[in-house]
Amino acid sequence: MNKVKISAVSYTNSKPFIYGIEHSDVTNQIELSLDIPSDCATKLIDGQVDVGLIPVAAIPHVPNANIIASYCIGSIGAVDSVFIFSNVPIDQIRTVKLDQHSRTSNNLAKVLLKFYWKQDVEFTTDLDSQTDAMVLIGDRTFGKKNVFPYWYDMGEQWMNFTGLPFVYAAWVANKELPETFKQAFDKALKFGIENRKALIGTLPAMADFDLTDYLMNKLDFSLTSQKREALARFLDYITKL
Repeated sequence: MNKVKISAVSYTNSKPFIYGIEHSDVTNQIELSLDIPSDCATKLIDGQVDVGLIPVAAIPHVPNANIIASYCIGSIGAVDSVFIFSNVPIDQIRTVKLDQHSRTSNNLAKVLLKFYWKQDVEFTTDLDSQTDAMVLIGDRTFGKKNVFPYWYDMGEQWMNFTGLPFVYAAWVANKELPETFKQAFDKALKFGIENRKALIGTLPAMADFDLTDYLMNKLDFSLTSQKREALARFLDYITKL
């Protein structure tokens, strides 16, 4: 078969997946590109790739979308890389700058502010605008909790709101793929998750962020039935924004 074109997130949270892919035979069956989350989604929606590790908020926009793996980027509570950083307490936020890298986290911020915190907020994507708060995700959040007077971990706040874990990104295809490929791909992802300690040994240490805690404890990679329930509820909330 032709090589399967795959776009994956370039952040640290996807490194276990990339490690598993690179240490498996499935790497010979794919063409892999590493992108920011919003570009992963755009490539999949536009048909430039066959599979993407995409923000879940983009799933309704993908033609013939189907989740092909047993693994995702998720958390059970605090995730430590998906934040609203603010200069004021949550009940005083009136303006929020969205993260241009994200679809899911921007929508999660909107859902939490409207339905959980009951705040009437104006959102902007203007990088030069001055706002009360901002959405920031991924590696760019590392060490930022000491920079802002207020910060809200959206994985933690979603669980406070719903009692459910959260799915930030899932492996989604825009076409039917051979079952043999999907099984091999899933096996590669599993290998990466099971060998996170070996992966961590290859990563540079960070003075202001605990990578081991992040990859071993904060992130939760299994796409469980509870996470699927959370995904369905989140996508339903988005329709009500």
